[in-house]
Amino acid sequence: MAARTFVEKIFDAECGSIVFKKPNIVLTHDNTASIKKTFEKMGGDKVADPNQLLIVLDHNAPPTNAKLASQYQQVRDIVKYQGVDKFYDAGKGICHQIMSYHAEPGMVIVGSDSHTCTAGAFNAMAAGIDRTEAAGLWKRGETWFRVPETMKVTLKGKLKPGVYAKDISLWIIGMIGSDGADYMSIEYHGEGIKSLTISQRMTLANLASEMGAKNAVFPPDEILADFYGKNNIEGVWADQGAKYAKEIEIDLGEIYPLVAAPHHVDNVKAVSEVQGTKAHQGVIGTCTNGRLEDIRIASEILDGKQIADGFQLLVIPASQKIYLQMIEEGLITKLINAGATVLSASCGPCLGTGQGIPADGFTVISTANRNFKGRMGNKEAEIYLASPATVAYSAVSGEISDPRGERHNDKFPYQKETTSTVDIPSDENRKIGNVWNYVDADNINTDQMFAGNLTYNILSSDPEAIMPHLFAGFDENFPENVAAGDVVIAGENFGCGSSREHPAVGLAHAGVKAVIVKSSNRIFYRSCINQGLALIVNPEIVDTYNPGDKVDIDFNNGIVKVGEREIKFAPLPGKLMEIIEKKGLVNAMKEA
Repeated sequence: MAARTFVEKIFDAECGSIVFKKPNIVLTHDNTASIKKTFEKMGGDKVADPNQLLIVLDHNAPPTNAKLASQYQQVRDIVKYQGVDKFYDAGKGICHQIMSYHAEPGMVIVGSDSHTCTAGAFNAMAAGIDRTEAAGLWKRGETWFRVPETMKVTLKGKLKPGVYAKDISLWIIGMIGSDGADYMSIEYHGEGIKSLTISQRMTLANLASEMGAKNAVFPPDEILADFYGKNNIEGVWADQGAKYAKEIEIDLGEIYPLVAAPHHVDNVKAVSEVQGTKAHQGVIGTCTNGRLEDIRIASEILDGKQIADGFQLLVIPASQKIYLQMIEEGLITKLINAGATVLSASCGPCLGTGQGIPADGFTVISTANRNFKGRMGNKEAEIYLASPATVAYSAVSGEISDPRGERHNDKFPYQKETTSTVDIPSDENRKIGNVWNYVDADNINTDQMFAGNLTYNILSSDPEAIMPHLFAGFDENFPENVAAGDVVIAGENFGCGSSREHPAVGLAHAGVKAVIVKSSNRIFYRSCINQGLALIVNPEIVDTYNPGDKVDIDFNNGIVKVGEREIKFAPLPGKLMEIIEKKGLVNAMKEA
């Protein structure tokens, strides 16, 4: 048998295959209330396997309004009715941190959140899905997987003082771009990984989502065995000689403190390049950097110091267990004495729904994972992403500062063209005939398509309520003018960002005939299929289109006619085309 990658072994199939498999764990969070409604539309009553389910209330914990509070109670009722044992109520922690209590080597884990990939730190195959797919899993217990290509990342050496796992992740993202690992599995290899703790590995696995990857995974080595209190541990790992789509090697000793500057995660710069930028708010926490190790680092830096006048520092532990450890170690006392505000364990202001929304004109430096325009709930704020140490030093000085305690002259070496944010003025018409022309727009993210702070106030199972907000953060003319039979044409990495399915639900409900893009985010691609929305990935079609060209699509023969030119596209595999033909997974499941 030929040498195989991690994912080829997990799925027991070659790269490119479509396989059906029953995941060991199906994670959902605040979106469980919406998933239940979709589950019922599929004809569901009792879930196929309640032992599969892990449900955590975290994104709006504690609820900030009566509607959210009522949804939380609905989730508690669901848990009781379905007999779900793995349930964590508000305040227990962020779902990806809670997953560390349940993930085991060799597991297949899916979750209705894009950062489910964090569990790859535990040698699990962990990937995000959308809400509709989660509902399908509730009913049938299994789902489809495409066995992806794999990128091998070899780490050597050790990090220098003041440099952390967040900096490694930003280094890779800046090197390859936010879609550089699109739909890939990332394997971490090399002697360098032996110097990385499980917390650091969780940070690296978490940020695979911001590289466009399906998942990231670490080997079942002695570091992982020690985490489980064992001398050695069984797991799954790639064979020597496995075939990789991409390979990169990084010397950890060459990395220095980095930030992702506004308004995209691949706009990576050395801290040295932005040092002195005035900052108004800091956030230490989230599923990326809210672990005890992260907060110890920040507390040590802040101990005996005061944060700058007018600066607001929020610290949010990733779990209640971490919160209690912070109390036992005296970390909270140090943080509060320094002027920080410590919030209960939750996602906090990361997606713009909890406490800590920044004011107009604020510059925020955060340990979170995304800095799209409007990500934290205010389009008039700018967000820098950095390590906990960089955030802590910046909080003291009131400006972005180097965590090594002195000025350096580093310059990030990869001058890859960074993503620009396209703003469409209200008086600009992007619809000609039935075609919406966004050819010039790469990385249109799900926050632009449907604002994060609406995600839980408007359920994805309510398409009519979605429509007034669809694409409103990107093109305010879209909601009023989109019509059945329209075609959307856009650039690279379409639908990047969170796993929220609202945009795909809205586009399908509007009757959009197809979305044609150069490349697409993996979860958005799945969401389109699950909603019965045709998404065609073909750069040639996008490059051929000129404003005013008529676009005709022949799905049966796989042909798109742009003006007078005919271009072939690869049809979907038969099983996925069946979902499209049945107008989505809900109908397919109802008929199953």
